[in-house]
Amino acid sequence: MMACGILELFIWVSSISSLFCLSSGFSPADNYLISCGSSTNTTVDGRVFAADSLYSNLLSTPQNILANTSSNSIPSSDKSALYQTARVFTGVSEYTFPISQSGRHWIRLYFYQSVYGSYNLSSVSFSVSAQTYTLLSNFTPTSASFIEFSVNVTSSSLVITFIPSDNSSAFVNALEVVSVPNSLITDDATLVNPSTGFKGLLTQALETVARVNMGGPAVSPFNDTLSRSWVPDQGFLVQKNLATNTSNIAAVKYPAGGATVDTAPPTVYGTCTEMNSQSDPNSNFNVTWEFTVDQGFQYFLRFHFCDIVSTGPNQLYFNVYVDSWNVEQNLDLSSLTLGILATAYYMDFVTPINDDGKLSISIGPSTLTNVYPNAILNGLEIMKMNNSVGSLDGVASLGPSSSNTKKSMGMVVGLSIGLCVVVVFLAILFFMCRRRKVGSSGHSKTWVPFSTNGGISLTMGSKYSNGTTLSSGSDLGYRFPFAAVQEATDNFEESWVIGIGGFGKVYKGVLNDGTKVAVKRGNPRSQQGLAEFRTEIEMLSQFRHRHLVSLIGYCDEKNEMILIYEYMENGTLKSHLYGSGQPSLSWKQRLDICIGSARGLHYLHTGYSKAVIHRDVKSANILLDENLMAKVADFGLSKTGPEFDQTHVSTAVKGSFGYLDPEYFRRQQLTDKSDVYSFGVVLFEVLCARPVIDPSLPREMVNLAEWAMKWQTKGQLEQIIDTNLVGKIKPESLRKFGETAEKCLAEFGVDRPTMGDVLWNLEYALQLQEAVLQNDPDENSTNVIGELSPLVNDFNDGDDSTVSGAQFEVSSVDDLSGVSMSRVFSQLVKSEGR
Repeated sequence: MMACGILELFIWVSSISSLFCLSSGFSPADNYLISCGSSTNTTVDGRVFAADSLYSNLLSTPQNILANTSSNSIPSSDKSALYQTARVFTGVSEYTFPISQSGRHWIRLYFYQSVYGSYNLSSVSFSVSAQTYTLLSNFTPTSASFIEFSVNVTSSSLVITFIPSDNSSAFVNALEVVSVPNSLITDDATLVNPSTGFKGLLTQALETVARVNMGGPAVSPFNDTLSRSWVPDQGFLVQKNLATNTSNIAAVKYPAGGATVDTAPPTVYGTCTEMNSQSDPNSNFNVTWEFTVDQGFQYFLRFHFCDIVSTGPNQLYFNVYVDSWNVEQNLDLSSLTLGILATAYYMDFVTPINDDGKLSISIGPSTLTNVYPNAILNGLEIMKMNNSVGSLDGVASLGPSSSNTKKSMGMVVGLSIGLCVVVVFLAILFFMCRRRKVGSSGHSKTWVPFSTNGGISLTMGSKYSNGTTLSSGSDLGYRFPFAAVQEATDNFEESWVIGIGGFGKVYKGVLNDGTKVAVKRGNPRSQQGLAEFRTEIEMLSQFRHRHLVSLIGYCDEKNEMILIYEYMENGTLKSHLYGSGQPSLSWKQRLDICIGSARGLHYLHTGYSKAVIHRDVKSANILLDENLMAKVADFGLSKTGPEFDQTHVSTAVKGSFGYLDPEYFRRQQLTDKSDVYSFGVVLFEVLCARPVIDPSLPREMVNLAEWAMKWQTKGQLEQIIDTNLVGKIKPESLRKFGETAEKCLAEFGVDRPTMGDVLWNLEYALQLQEAVLQNDPDENSTNVIGELSPLVNDFNDGDDSTVSGAQFEVSSVDDLSGVSMSRVFSQLVKSEGR
């Protein structure tokens, strides 16, 4: 009882502290507010928008045009003062804002369609871009328009470009560029369908579609620490008679480490819409809101909850729906807030691509018995996410409609041929900045229930605690007590750290029986979490293969996510190629490693009842044991392949820059050929011993895959190989290896070989390297796999007339890695030499 009292007192104190913070608000590092076209400062919602001239040095425009209109033509509103003046653009114009602190920033644009002096802006059309993102395309403001975007800025400046359409002009009445707290929107959420973890929000530009205060009044920017506007929900309710409103703003508590007044103000958490079921204990209906959205985009949803209706914990259970999907079943808020009522809490989701222009949100009674039917929702935010080409308005890139100026033409050409390079550079900068900031982020992951091989792991957590996982019924037999893991790692001794990744630190460990292990301990503040933890366990508990890293166990006690693997003495393939001072690998060693990796991936694609796509194939995820045998590792992003009647899996893009399949990136359609593409990049990485993305190199060399393909196409791949290999690779072996990598990197997946074909080609390249030939075959061996298939069939039929004494041994039906093709290829090499 005393502990509960202390906890409640702590949360109450935290809440009071947060409320004091509300009066002062978040202090943004960057805070540009411009009243465009105005000669004086303008105060709106308690904020001062500076006169246009104070920021004119940030603007590059063909003509300096400031315009104004009669105040009588502007309808009265809280923003009417901003709509009286405008900055007009007759050609491509850019604002370049210096950024003092990288991270997410608001970009807020104000437009009012009117006549400003001699400029009739009632029918103009123009586009707006920010960095590599298209914000608006062929946009024509209608009456008063306020549009809010959120962009993660990773460079020292933010460029906002206005591009008039043909025979038109562009304008803006006011604009804001304001820093957003780093903890407001982090990288992860929950995907609505299929229900799994989603990563990549930090790379997304967002456009606010709706920000709704359920059951409460409108909230002005003056009453929001981040100057946001919240609208009442009445206009979105499908059946208003099914809902009722409740208010108890004074009761709202903000927990330490969780939701804050920056997440949403007390006026949002302290009001709610709930089921109108108080007079009928048999009520069975949903309260639904419907929103109009643009088709062809995914949407980021944030649900705000605060139980201000219950008189005690564990009284309120309800379901939450996004369209027809039940995203939270039998939700009990009190279990997520340690039994403290009226505690602010939020959940983040990402929808599938919308195809009908409507988005419905519903709450309804739970399916549990002996529970009174009720459901609540306090607030909702809907944000459109940019599509696969970086656009929030359905187009790939922006360019000016006129080519009258060199600058205009440069933008068209630059955007059309340089977009990929720019994205890569920004991605590198982004990840460098993010790694520095991860340690200071206070956001914790929400853990949700998951099952493993039929076993159930019951997980409870919250946005302000790291969560506690209680396992029961698991049939894995892998679960380790936390005390055993502590003992194995000498209480996580820092000197035992052998690696640090996105999930957390990796420690060397020794079990009681002397077995060496690698212990990966999840960092609650990392950008990875339960989804990867669960996927890793589910995948590796199903597979046993000599070229896949084995999972020995896991631990989910005491808020921990710990994975225990077999220990790989020689670390990663990447560390043996460059950057760590390790001895150089011979060409034969590299081929053996590539062959082993290909065997592991081939097994993933074909050796189980349903194909598994690794989705993060790279040299850092290929580990080497004491004998330099390769094993594929890190299955946190792995995905089950398509059903038999499907060609692909539609899913959000995940992977590592430089290795990512461009077709998967463009279409968000995943196949096993995406792994083949990534493996092709690894092959060139093995050959050239350099990073796949190196921004310090000349532009044409930055991307290894593009650079190597140019030399491969010229037939001069030997010009760029690792200097340690010069003169040590036989031309036939290099030619076959280069052809294999080239085929893996085909633009379209259908043109790429299977991983089985890749394995055959690599085995053949090894035999060409080891064989002593009578002459140098000049023929192009690109299609040798097609020629090998009949010969293999001859072996399977027991025909010894072609190759005598050839034998194959398979250790098990699931493990194909024991099949050696060395004798087959040795005979093929001899036959080529005859």
